[in-house]
Amino acid sequence: MDFMIYVWIALFVVLVIIEAATVQLVTIWFAAGALAAFIAALLDVQFWLQLLIFVAVSVLALALTRPLVKKMKAKKFQPTNSDRFLHTRALVIEEINNTEGKGQVKAGGTIWSARSSGGEVIEKDATVTVEAIEGVKFIVKKLSE
Repeated sequence: MDFMIYVWIALFVVLVIIEAATVQLVTIWFAAGALAAFIAALLDVQFWLQLLIFVAVSVLALALTRPLVKKMKAKKFQPTNSDRFLHTRALVIEEINNTEGKGQVKAGGTIWSARSSGGEVIEKDATVTVEAIEGVKFIVKKLSE
């Protein structure tokens, strides 16, 4: 048996172990190339052709699968329950005063801590619109009357 058979299978095993030990796709394409070169070595193909097969299969696997994997792993926006309140109206149930760090609004039957987007004091019973959400606080703006 040809010595390269053992080299290619050893390279394949090492690359698969490295891939298993990482959380990113790092060596899987080269493992595919090593496997293809191993098969070529089993068929008693010359070394230069084995090497060419290794490079070609690795590059081809990388070119064909990486864009698909990146697309599948792309982070998608996961809306939260509070996101549904963005750009909606809310009722001020406790005066909003950023300086004193107080203020609450009621939106959708739920009470939320609130801060004024412009820093102004907003009186109780005013109607506001939710402009943003920072943590668990609504950032609101008083509606013109």
